[in-house]
Amino acid sequence: MKELATGDPRAHAANVRSGLEELIDHLRRDVAKVSEPKAQTLFETAAEVLTGLSRAFQDYEESPEDTMTAGPV
Repeated sequence: MKELATGDPRAHAANVRSGLEELIDHLRRDVAKVSEPKAQTLFETAAEVLTGLSRAFQDYEESPEDTMTAGPV
């Protein structure tokens, strides 16, 4: 991920999502590289969980600003 100077939350969300996508790809490549079934399951499960998180970041990026409500983080 890059270090961003902007205060734009959508830019930061896109940056985090990019890092997640890179990690997802890495995990899926590793599934093919390892032969231990337990490790393969772990890597694929982690990729699936991170895919859901990446989609949440993408939904945030694509949502209109006026429909977002401020709330606790």
